[in-house]
Amino acid sequence: MLSERPSSRCGDCSVDLGTTLLSMEFQSGTARHGDVEIHFESLGDPDRPTLLLVNGLGSQCVNYDTEWCGRFGDEGFRVIRFDNRDVGLSSKLDGGAYSLSDMADDAVAVLDEVGVSRAHAMGCSLGGMIVQRLAIDHPDRLLSVTSVMSRTGEPGYGDSSPAALELLLTPLPPSRADYIERQVAALHVYGSKPEWLDDGEIRGRAGVAFDRCFCPAGVGRQMNAVLADGSRDEQLRNVSLPVLVLHGSRDTLIDPSGGRHTAEVIPGARFVEIEGMGHDYPPAVWDRWVAVWSEFVRGVIPA
Repeated sequence: MLSERPSSRCGDCSVDLGTTLLSMEFQSGTARHGDVEIHFESLGDPDRPTLLLVNGLGSQCVNYDTEWCGRFGDEGFRVIRFDNRDVGLSSKLDGGAYSLSDMADDAVAVLDEVGVSRAHAMGCSLGGMIVQRLAIDHPDRLLSVTSVMSRTGEPGYGDSSPAALELLLTPLPPSRADYIERQVAALHVYGSKPEWLDDGEIRGRAGVAFDRCFCPAGVGRQMNAVLADGSRDEQLRNVSLPVLVLHGSRDTLIDPSGGRHTAEVIPGARFVEIEGMGHDYPPAVWDRWVAVWSEFVRGVIPA
């Protein structure tokens, strides 16, 4: 069941909506996978091909900016974003363990809820690992796969720098102000080149995320799911879907070797490195990202 809600709730702290979005609203809904409820939001005509966006570790669906989602919509796609389990408005699994396959099944539950048989799936970081798992476990539900700033889990590829790893392993501060400053500091370690970073914008988005949901225990459980999945190399060698792999040249949280290796393992995968981009997606990269992805999709999927 979908319900309409204003797009202003979607975390656009300092970016004005484009003209094509002024009259558009996200529709929110809930998908169910067993006892787990998954909050999702849909933008655009349901009759269009669907792009399913999958978030990274501890990241909420609002991090896929409304205007950015609208740019994919302008290319002719319906866009669906959702909160992974243990973050945002989705179920929190206190004391429970789960797998990356369970998280991939959550994504399938979202597609089932909206009545989409096959979709384009794009995931960033942990989201990239989830869409890889989708390609392995549910290839019949996908039209294409885009793995971004991610890795296959194979040791020696996509390792973090010491400074980025320290940030990843340090517990999140519980106060709102400290959390926000932590996000600013982190992006200056593993984010895009300095001229693309706007500290005011980062603070605004971090504040929206903190107010919407702060669940550090859930981040830990997601991390455990990643570690338990191990290397997906051998399974990915059997993937026959169209695959695009994107990575930023400045990413120190997941080194670009993780993306290159992903593309080398999956037959026929295309690798694109975005110069100047780190482990983030500032507005400066949106046009290039959307253009590369749209060209890829139109090149591999018949009109």
